[in-house]
Amino acid sequence: MDDKPLPLLFGAHLARDRRRSVHTVRAYEATAARLISFLSGHWGGAVDRAALAKVSAADLRAYLAQRRIDGIGNASAARELSAVRAFLRFAGGEDAELPRLRGPRVRKGVPRPVSPDEAVALAEEVADEAREPWIAARDLAVLLLLYGAGLRIGEAMALTGAALPLSETLRVTGKRDKTRIVPLLPQVRAAVEEYVRLCPYGTAPGAPLFRGARGGPLDPALVRRAVRKARVQLGLPERTTPHALRHSFATHLLGRGADLRALQELLGHASLSSTQIYTAVDAAHLLDVYRNAHPRA
Repeated sequence: MDDKPLPLLFGAHLARDRRRSVHTVRAYEATAARLISFLSGHWGGAVDRAALAKVSAADLRAYLAQRRIDGIGNASAARELSAVRAFLRFAGGEDAELPRLRGPRVRKGVPRPVSPDEAVALAEEVADEAREPWIAARDLAVLLLLYGAGLRIGEAMALTGAALPLSETLRVTGKRDKTRIVPLLPQVRAAVEEYVRLCPYGTAPGAPLFRGARGGPLDPALVRRAVRKARVQLGLPERTTPHALRHSFATHLLGRGADLRALQELLGHASLSSTQIYTAVDAAHLLDVYRNAHPRA
């Protein structure tokens, strides 16, 4: 029998049998190791497969409470719980009875931008639900383009193989056939390149870059449907849509000091007035920070 630690066996299973991405394997392995470390202290003894079969909902609530103390948000807590369930199923077998525990929920209120943590968790949750590795890579690449490069979903769907090979920037055709150049973060570029590597339909210059399961152009409705399912899993608000990722891209850049004119160019807005709405969104975010942090707020 393999004498490797259970988290490493779990990671090998995800990579070999489930063909998960390197990022997902690393994240799930880390969660498995954290859970075992926590339970070892929580129970005061070694944790093996037999012990994991006895994990209760109360144990998991205690673990998630500790993770919240560590500073993770609701989306990350929900994703952590998903990873924990996958690990317990691996340790106990597919027929293992898992503790019943609802994930965290986000209270409803005034719409706010999706946080970086939530945006990445959303993209990864959508990818993890895909039935094929290449489809998982596709969904991750599309959503990271929306959040990491500020693309509209239609702009991402309009990309063709002519965009390859990727460089540090990407030429995008937006509304009224207006083109613009957007920078590509290394993580976004790597996600698109991984999709291209796995896609079974090729990337001819005149063909759609993002393909559906049968090889035709990817339908934006499929992306929206996958995002709706993932946001429920993560407890994110209803306003968490593919377009909300683009809004969050803009708001986070503005919050980090981006110039409105530069932001207008990155978003492909014909008028500066369209870009100025983000000053109001950012002011609302700052008001939240003030109310939560100021002793007299």
